[in-house]
Amino acid sequence: MSVSSSRKIPQILGAELDKLVTLPWMWLTLMGTFILNLVLAAAFTSAGLQGAAGTQSILNIGLASMEYLQAGFIILGILATCSEYSGGQIRTTLTAIPWRGLQLSAKHLALAIITIPAAFIIAASSVLYTFIMMRDTAPGVELDTMIGTLIGAAGYLTLTTVLSAAIGSLLRRTTPALVVVLGYYFIISPLSGDILPDIRNYFPDTAGYYMYMTLSSEEINVLTPMQGTGISMLWTLVFITAAIVLYCKRDA
Repeated sequence: MSVSSSRKIPQILGAELDKLVTLPWMWLTLMGTFILNLVLAAAFTSAGLQGAAGTQSILNIGLASMEYLQAGFIILGILATCSEYSGGQIRTTLTAIPWRGLQLSAKHLALAIITIPAAFIIAASSVLYTFIMMRDTAPGVELDTMIGTLIGAAGYLTLTTVLSAAIGSLLRRTTPALVVVLGYYFIISPLSGDILPDIRNYFPDTAGYYMYMTLSSEEINVLTPMQGTGISMLWTLVFITAAIVLYCKRDA
């Protein structure tokens, strides 16, 4: 127990990374998400080729699947925190790592470390497919713009994953957490556009949209990528903080 903080934090982070990378469902979720993304990318690209492809951005068409792609990352985040409760493994974790705040913080950090490259590769695969199929019909895209957009998309998916993990930690049960988070992203938030149009930009999913989607200069009431990133990060930090506080106060 007399482990110095300089050694404690890397050891806890390493333990959480080891747990995540050895979970089969994690890789199955990422593989399923990757395959689904390619299928959706093919569908949206085909629709673009049959329609007004010449007036659409390759990036916007390539990232049109993000609205559905995020479901896989939501599931990934929730399973990362809820899976330990289903079989009672959380008691073993807390016996080995009694520093609850550090342990849960390290879990979220480990999840982000794994999610960032996976999200970038998955987002880039759909954009690459669209670029190959539409390079002769759609307007060209500068390389730095494409990289910046893909970084924004990967950042959004990572923040969504970590936020979902925090909500999973708060609820501790997989099914209720999935119902709450998926219900918000796919039902409540879309419907709120007509009810709360003035504040919807400050919701985590809508703010995250501006992290990666290229918008025309005629569109109004939009956020910059930095503003969208800041709002999304704030929502994520709020839920992580709430999860850590409650985690430290209640029984396993």
